Amino acid sequence: MNDSQLKEATEIVRTLRKSGFKALFAGGCVRDLIMKREAKDFDVATSASPDDVEKIFPKTVAVGKKFGVILVVVGDRYYEVATFRTEGSYTDGRHPDWVKFTTPEEDAKRRDFTINGIFYDPIEEKIYDFVEGKKDIDAKIICAIGDPEKRFSEDHLRMIRAVRFATNLGFKIEDKTWQVLKTMAPAIKSVSMERIRDELVKIFTRDNAGLGLRMLSGSGLLNIILPEAERMKGCQQPPDFHPEGDVFRHTEIMLDSLNNPSVELAMSVLFHDIAKPDTFDDSGDRIRFNNHAELGATKTEEIMRRLRFPNKLIEQVSIAVHNHMRFKDVKNMRKGRLRNYMSTETFSLELELHRIDCSASHGMLDNYTFCREQLKEFKAEIPKPKPIVDGNDLIQAGFEAGPSFKKMLEELLEYQLEGKFQTKEEGLAFAQKLFDKKK
Repeated sequence: MNDSQLKEATEIVRTLRKSGFKALFAGGCVRDLIMKREAKDFDVATSASPDDVEKIFPKTVAVGKKFGVILVVVGDRYYEVATFRTEGSYTDGRHPDWVKFTTPEEDAKRRDFTINGIFYDPIEEKIYDFVEGKKDIDAKIICAIGDPEKRFSEDHLRMIRAVRFATNLGFKIEDKTWQVLKTMAPAIKSVSMERIRDELVKIFTRDNAGLGLRMLSGSGLLNIILPEAERMKGCQQPPDFHPEGDVFRHTEIMLDSLNNPSVELAMSVLFHDIAKPDTFDDSGDRIRFNNHAELGATKTEEIMRRLRFPNKLIEQVSIAVHNHMRFKDVKNMRKGRLRNYMSTETFSLELELHRIDCSASHGMLDNYTFCREQLKEFKAEIPKPKPIVDGNDLIQAGFEAGPSFKKMLEELLEYQLEGKFQTKEEGLAFAQKLFDKKK
């Protein structure tokens, strides 16, 4: 537990109490405290109005004042302080149409799930549970507060949040909540892609990510938000290389093997075989997926743009997906080509993706081990090599610029890394031998 955050949040509660207001910890931090998990954020619920909160604390941010939410700034940290409230429907799919300040009991009833509707007094160390949330924590159940249909109608994102909480905590979704979720799944289309993306990241970068994929599929949500991933179900693979089963099962196993991965790695795992259903071919001696990595990179970029991921992250994941089959050739690469490949920005991401891919299928890690040994030889941290010969040098030497230039420069760099030339003059002479000069 972050003791300094706990102390700062407790002091906020104490300050509100001294000013004559009720104040309690609320939401996920209470759940985590009860479960003896590290609480990442401490939220405070209070009878003080937003105006009162702004007057009491010297530094605040009115991030959601009209919804009763003020951020209290302590040092470089922000603590959400929200007035006890009831809410209207969420017409825009994100914010309530109206807010009415009320009591802790009523405030608890407007929250999403019982495990998130508990309050805690950090001064008297007393739990206030108006929704039987502690019972559901003990039973490891995700249960909507009150009527599940009403809770999900208020904010359709809560359907994915139910899956996220069940996944991250290893809980089961209560039967009625689950059935309503499945029935209402198509309504997820009303939620912005940015909000969906943020929930997906929390599912796939935390514990039980494979379970998250399976639950999203079982709920019907996956077919709506990631239909490309749903299509991996039933896409068979050659049993000699994939004894674990179809593409969906393979991806599920890989996701479950992750341990606090970066977003880049989690998304690379999720999408690395996304094009296998489109390239499935069983007309020959065995099942093949020709060029699935190349097509997968294109589809990955399309999906991640749809989900509004940052451009840099899209680029890194797409490259990793594109290159994930290159490892079968590493032992046959010329030393310069291998060194050039291992010096790329995304190589460490690709290498880890390869390890997880192999471990979740045939289990052969010889190419992974080979690359690790080569990294040691290349002193692990390989700076991006600077080419001795560039495009302008080739043009001045009489070569005609064109589509083949990029490949020519890459090949020259590989030979440079092998020590075939050390100067620009030697490099150009080498180019004269390698390539046809077209004027």
